[in-house]
Amino acid sequence: MKIAVIGTGYVGLVTGTCLAETGNTVICVDINKAKVEKMIAGEVPIYEPGLDVLFHRNIAQGRLSFTTDLAFAVKESQIIFMALPTPPGGDGAADLSYILGAAKDISKLVTEYKVIVNKSTVPVGTADKVQAVFAANTSVEIDVVSNPEFLREGVAVDDFMKPDRVVIGTRSEKAQKLMTELYAPYVRQGNPIFFMDERSSELTKYAANSFLATKITFMNEIANLCEIVGADVDAIRKGIGSDDRIGKRFLFPGIGYGGSCFPKDVQALAIAADTHDYDFQILKAVMNVNEKQKTVLVDKLLKYYKGDIKGKHFALWGLAFKPETDDIREAPALYIIDELIKHGATVTAFDPEGMHNVKSILGDKINFAENQYDALQNADALLIATEWSVFRNPDFEKMDELLTNKVIFDGRNLFDLQKMIDLGYYYNSVGRKLIN
Repeated sequence: MKIAVIGTGYVGLVTGTCLAETGNTVICVDINKAKVEKMIAGEVPIYEPGLDVLFHRNIAQGRLSFTTDLAFAVKESQIIFMALPTPPGGDGAADLSYILGAAKDISKLVTEYKVIVNKSTVPVGTADKVQAVFAANTSVEIDVVSNPEFLREGVAVDDFMKPDRVVIGTRSEKAQKLMTELYAPYVRQGNPIFFMDERSSELTKYAANSFLATKITFMNEIANLCEIVGADVDAIRKGIGSDDRIGKRFLFPGIGYGGSCFPKDVQALAIAADTHDYDFQILKAVMNVNEKQKTVLVDKLLKYYKGDIKGKHFALWGLAFKPETDDIREAPALYIIDELIKHGATVTAFDPEGMHNVKSILGDKINFAENQYDALQNADALLIATEWSVFRNPDFEKMDELLTNKVIFDGRNLFDLQKMIDLGYYYNSVGRKLIN
């Protein structure tokens, strides 16, 4: 099939590359000429495990190409995916200007039937708005389809190639037939394609992300209570996770959720509810709790140092909002750094993939280390903000030599409690017994 993907951000690039992998001819379009030139030259602009292999293979075999020429892409394609940003606007609601602007541009170029697919996360009613844009600018028949993505950063390629489910919102039999054909190679093992109306499809994505954010936040609240009453959150996580009605995933406590999806999607759904005079109280509580949880390590640090960390120097392991990505959007580490600087402390950080992005934001406000051990040099304590695998089994003897004090504040519960006792560390984790 011939496909265009408008937008080469995280979702667009993964979508285009993975669609090409099953034999489709895919043209990816972006207005950023420099970015397009780099991709044509074989440079992958994001870090996502496994993406580079598919990217280079499909370019080499002529199935994947990049251009700034929207007219060419529209002419050559039967299915057009819009994978464009929907950032929070001034009121926190999703900004649809990129989506509707692209729809207007495409509507002036179509000369024959096309399927226009909203791949971006969009509020309920967006498909109707896109349809209205086309109706105002062309008499050519088109179908607007809602096809939300459920990609997890760090495993996005696997998620696309082997999806748990595919959700497609359309009431058009013609569009449904084309989308079924397109996704057939990805659901050969029997995973379902759910067809529904466009509005239900749009709300499905917001509901899924908001529920997962709520699940994470609930466990963070349980962890905070554990520290007060002397319970062990790991034991509780295992105890409730074995219940099939609850499940094992998204029960790990920590320092809050971040990234490009959960924060904006929870906020957008709550605001959308407000516009319909519905007070979505649970989502508002989730946002409030998560905001506080992002800096819970700083609260613990201040308590340990009796409220004064001015002049102290801290090592920070982890900057990305989660491992296996360079995405730092809404990363708890950024909030931690901001609070530490406000209190007069200095920071040296290390992250396997996220440092370049943080440098572009913070500049020389903090120091950056070449590796995780260099970050420890003369640090009064270590803070852990991201659960990269490389941090899980460190050389503790080497750490002892570099740290000024054997003090760790772990926001991701990486280490065994008994081991930390044996090593003589002050080890403060989340929802587990405090080790002095």
